Amino acid sequence: MIGIVADDTTGANDIGLMFSKNQYTVKILTFHEELILGDKPDVLIIDTDSRLDSGEDSYQKVYMATEKLEELGCAHFFNKTCSVFRGNIGEEFDAMLDALNEDFAVISLAFPKNGRKTINGIHTVYGKRLENSEFANDPVHPMVDSNLVRILEKQTSRKVSLITLDVVRKGPDVLRSEIEKHRESSNYCIIDSETQDDLRIVAEAVHDLKILCGSSAIAEELPSFLKIEPVPNPLKEINITDENGVLIVSGSLTPQTHAQTRHLIEQKTPSVILDSRFIFSPEERAKEIQRMIHEVEVLIKLGTDVLVMADNRKEVVLETKEMGRKLGENDLHTSKMVSQALAEVVEKVIDHTGVKRLVVAGGDTSGTVCRRLGITGNYVLEEIETGLPSGYAFGRNMLIVLKSGSFGKEDFLKKAVDHLKRLTAG
Repeated sequence: MIGIVADDTTGANDIGLMFSKNQYTVKILTFHEELILGDKPDVLIIDTDSRLDSGEDSYQKVYMATEKLEELGCAHFFNKTCSVFRGNIGEEFDAMLDALNEDFAVISLAFPKNGRKTINGIHTVYGKRLENSEFANDPVHPMVDSNLVRILEKQTSRKVSLITLDVVRKGPDVLRSEIEKHRESSNYCIIDSETQDDLRIVAEAVHDLKILCGSSAIAEELPSFLKIEPVPNPLKEINITDENGVLIVSGSLTPQTHAQTRHLIEQKTPSVILDSRFIFSPEERAKEIQRMIHEVEVLIKLGTDVLVMADNRKEVVLETKEMGRKLGENDLHTSKMVSQALAEVVEKVIDHTGVKRLVVAGGDTSGTVCRRLGITGNYVLEEIETGLPSGYAFGRNMLIVLKSGSFGKEDFLKKAVDHLKRLTAG
């Protein structure tokens, strides 16, 4: 069994999809100390939802999650991080090595199908160096350096090394020999990749190593070299019917999600928008949430798809942050307050209407909504777009799509809605 620790909910689904479309049964569970496995899958993913935690909390979660995976019988391990190294990367990598009493891991961060490439250790996003990309302005983990070795060295006392693209392209045998040399002098070995063919070479060279780390992309190539006979999928059929519309929720401020919500609205999907400036006053917050619940329920009971989102106009976002700062709140906590308000709307609407089809955009929003709904994980179902699958939720009899804020083409949300409708149509 392959054991994976993922630092957020959408990332867990992203890497789960890579194995699922290779006919592996993939089960995602939310981290907690009394985690129970049930059916034994080919791939078990524990979502620690730790990307926005403190370094110390991240370490503890990943350490405990890794111990649990080993206890449950996993032989191969993967530490899934953001594909641009946002988060507590060093602490989480260290935690997995410490929990397994190991001293070496290979890191592959490239995701060519989503524009992420690593050449000479420099990471780019759709042709822009990381420090010049949208991620330089991340409110929690601004990425102001493109050198992956340097980024990781700032977060760990362990030795970090790099294998460049020219070595990768000499083939898997040469690459494997080079990796063994790096094992003698470093603890983390970052490997370049520019194309999917590069990733396939890397996968062949590293498939039998105990610990891999980084983005999900290499997991699409690993199954070709792993000697794992897929177990029968316990989810033999989905029998969900729903006369309500599909509920779409967006809490992400990324340019990709902004374009996707705009496209959905242009396609005549009604939107109910949270005025985030009301979240600081209990009275105004309660009134705003009740307004939204009423508007959403009226539409969704008619079978109309509804988009629920926070107002993403720049002036409103800036004013909300400034209001939070005046009250002593940092931008991260203000963002979480917005996600919590959206999650409360979603919970009440689903409880009142029985909605069974849900699309959520944004990693933090996805995690917040799932926790509010009591969703403890999901089976990974089908690929909708690169890195973006549908899922069947545990804790709620419903179909879900949880989308990373920076993933997906402009029409993705519309495609996700149509996908869920197709699943419920049999």
